[in-house]
Amino acid sequence: MPYYRSVGEIPRKRHTQFRAPDGSLYAEELMGVEGFSSDSALLYHRHLPTAIVNAVQVSDERTTTPNLPLKPRHFRSQELKWDSPAEVDAVTGRRLLFGNADVKICFVAATQPSPLYRNAAGDELLYIQTGTAVIETIYGALTVGDGDYVVIPTSCTYRVVPGEDLRMLILEATGHIGPPKRYLSAKGQFLEHSPYCERDLRGPTEPLLVDGTDVDVFVRHRAGVTRFTYAHHPFDVVGWDGALYPWVFNIRDFEPITGRVHQPPPVHQTFEGPNFVVCSFCPRKVDYHPLSVPVPYNHANVDSDELMFYVGGNYEARKGSGIGLGSLSLHPGGCTHGPQPGAVEASLGVDYFDETAVMVDTFRPLELGEGAEACEDPRYAWSWAQRGPDWT
Repeated sequence: MPYYRSVGEIPRKRHTQFRAPDGSLYAEELMGVEGFSSDSALLYHRHLPTAIVNAVQVSDERTTTPNLPLKPRHFRSQELKWDSPAEVDAVTGRRLLFGNADVKICFVAATQPSPLYRNAAGDELLYIQTGTAVIETIYGALTVGDGDYVVIPTSCTYRVVPGEDLRMLILEATGHIGPPKRYLSAKGQFLEHSPYCERDLRGPTEPLLVDGTDVDVFVRHRAGVTRFTYAHHPFDVVGWDGALYPWVFNIRDFEPITGRVHQPPPVHQTFEGPNFVVCSFCPRKVDYHPLSVPVPYNHANVDSDELMFYVGGNYEARKGSGIGLGSLSLHPGGCTHGPQPGAVEASLGVDYFDETAVMVDTFRPLELGEGAEACEDPRYAWSWAQRGPDWT
């Protein structure tokens, strides 16, 4: 994270004696990335965070298949079904939509509190499409709602307690996720040209203390998932400080960058991860050149796959293609894509777009998971020509 925070009780100096009211020493834990060479946080536990009493391998079969034959695709997340919808949690209930060696992209409609969980293989980015939740973490709790992005650092133990109608897109990276480097100064402050800044971010504000013994935590790692049993509940941190912690940014606080003619997707970039970027398309005034064409031009994906998640308003460029709220379109490298027939003429003279979408561009091809295969619209690839094998 780009700035320092302090929550709860901490000693004046790092790595010095810090005692509980009963005289015992709190257990210090350094949570750091890139060894000891980058952002970190120093946490103070009531109990040893190292005390595990059992470890069991958990089945984790998540396979993908190539996008073959290569074609644009459309998926309706709103049509995904779970065998027991009243018993779905945001960890074990995730459906794998897409994946490659850099990122797994999942979806869940959660109705029950999740088990304690941490991803030790990389950061996670949660996007709350609808509903509310409390995300409990070792750093404290975060109350989130629709439109919130939540960045969960690698190895942060957390659980999701859903409110009503929680639907969530999840990116599981194999590295770290953060603001684009071009938005930040050498010292980590957001620069003036950034479309959001520190004032827009939310983090934990007080410790979350939970008692308990023999507590299970599911840990995702490069080789799968292991269920650890800890001697004491991991939510025992009395205080912490540093620049590495879970944080929230709402898509409505993204300030769109516009111009006289159509601006390319990088102006909408919100996050970067290992070999992928995340962009936010928000309601905005559009191009004001007298001869401007507000909808995007046809675009050949040369070096990336483009995944678009439609979450609000009407996406003008693809109106009439079958896409609706909750849809995901996948435009892979090797395929040219662009506006729906008639969209260019219809957009002329329009000065405002009421649309909200989350875009993920990956620089390695995305393969399809079982969740995507369960909700695909087979007609989409032919929507520009309005004829083809599945067109009726």
